[in-house]
Amino acid sequence: MKYNPCMLGYVISGASVATAVAAGYQSMAPIGQWYGRTFTGVPRGSRHIALTYDDGPNDPHTLRLLEVLAKHGVHATFFLIGRYVRQRPEIAREIVAAGHVVGNHTFSHPLLIFKSEREIKQELSECRAVLKDAIGEHSNLFRPPFGGRRPAVLRIARELGMEPVMWNVTGYDWNAPPAEEIERKAAKRIRGGDVILLHDGDHRQMGADRSQTVIATDRLIGHHRSEGYEFLTIPPMMERARAGPGL
Repeated sequence: MKYNPCMLGYVISGASVATAVAAGYQSMAPIGQWYGRTFTGVPRGSRHIALTYDDGPNDPHTLRLLEVLAKHGVHATFFLIGRYVRQRPEIAREIVAAGHVVGNHTFSHPLLIFKSEREIKQELSECRAVLKDAIGEHSNLFRPPFGGRRPAVLRIARELGMEPVMWNVTGYDWNAPPAEEIERKAAKRIRGGDVILLHDGDHRQMGADRSQTVIATDRLIGHHRSEGYEFLTIPPMMERARAGPGL
């Protein structure tokens, strides 16, 4: 075959595009690990599930969600936005008083892959400070907004003593679809050992309607409890992951 420099150029160009696409995907993919380790659950087949909620505290739906969780005796993990905690610290205190775990979801919910290292550190540190003022000491858990991260995001989080947490199941509830749709989309991916992403708030505004997520939560817990699943917060899920399979 005759050497064709143009063909070689096309191959290199195509490979570069493919690499760029893959890199972009990994920066947002919930279970992607290219840019550093994040927690996404325990090995499939476990009978444990972790419910996690982003973008609160949100009035009134965070409080309504707490009522549903209390009815079932289930504890969840809430990744809170600092500016909303500053607005409604009493809701954050209600979350903690009910026995739930609180994590850091930045102060203003930016897409961190486009922020400087100084801005990343400021977002995490300011949210941590607001949380400490509102509820005192809390978990070291951190979830990047939109799931967006690059190596610097994870490195800075760990330098601040934070543990990045993603997810492997979502109800796709951010645009407030009907509860039946949220439940169906989450349930069809649950295999055990899962971290489920749902939303009790909306990064765009306080007071967003999350009534359908509240209803879907009630149904998800009832259905999967009947199938023998146990609901845990993220810290004990992490302990099980460290302990190894079968626990």
